[in-house]
Amino acid sequence: MRRAAGRLKGLNPWIGAAAFGLAAFLIWRILNRYSLHAILESLRTISPHNLGLGALFTAASFVCLTGFDALGVRYTGRDLPYRRIALVSFTSISIGHTIGFAAASSGAVRYRFYAGWGLSAGDVGRIIVFSGVTVALGLATLGGAVLLIRHGLIGQLFGVDPRAMLGLGLVLLTIVLTYVGLAAFRHRPLRIRDFELPVPPLGLALAQILIGTLDPMLVSAVLHQMLKASAHVGYFAVVMCYITAIVAAFFAHVPGGLGVIEAVILSLVPGANVIGALLAFRAIYYLIPFGLGSLIFGVSELLRRQRRVVADPG
Repeated sequence: MRRAAGRLKGLNPWIGAAAFGLAAFLIWRILNRYSLHAILESLRTISPHNLGLGALFTAASFVCLTGFDALGVRYTGRDLPYRRIALVSFTSISIGHTIGFAAASSGAVRYRFYAGWGLSAGDVGRIIVFSGVTVALGLATLGGAVLLIRHGLIGQLFGVDPRAMLGLGLVLLTIVLTYVGLAAFRHRPLRIRDFELPVPPLGLALAQILIGTLDPMLVSAVLHQMLKASAHVGYFAVVMCYITAIVAAFFAHVPGGLGVIEAVILSLVPGANVIGALLAFRAIYYLIPFGLGSLIFGVSELLRRQRRVVADPG
């Protein structure tokens, strides 16, 4: 992990600049279609009630995300107090969500904290992989369930044969069930070169699926609350749009899905009336947590430096 971090160190500024440039271009193309007056009018349609519920769902999502790290620490066989795990989780994920390249950015923050509490680079690597698998399981479970239940609606939404949507839903749920079967019956670790990954026990795998599914449901609920005032769009349609956008943003490495989420939602509900809802969603779910997470990380770094000075005054 240290070797990989060293290789990325020199590239990170260029990668980050390119990602932010792409994100800025995407968001400019979207906002450029609308006047400032139209955007402000769209923002005014969001009621305090919807904003409050959006903030509540955001808080619930970040609490749920602490479970990713809590299960990951348990997976490594280590024992840390929940308050420490919650601190690492919120700080790393709020930063990683917004600046993109979550495995590298949030992974670096995680390593900074966990290494100081005695976890090895291998342990931190396993926590990162475990969290990534939890995200994938959650998206596959939720996406598969929605496609199974509402394949007609989703097929119409994306202009695809509903039977193809039904088939995709079955494939996604089959992948999840295969993972459950692996956890139930395989007891030997998986080996990737020199990196060994123990197969989680069944209880841990089921907990992964549960919290991995709950989180995108909560994030979709935040987005749905912002859209409710200005567009008649159902929750399940928002869920599928959000999952589609997140998967696309992951492969494009766009920070926080900036521009991708907006483009997918605007294809569903075109017009200036929803642009304010999208901006409010980005502020509530990404920018405010990013500000808090950056502040926490900055304070922790300052305290760590002060402790180092006290311990080694010479």
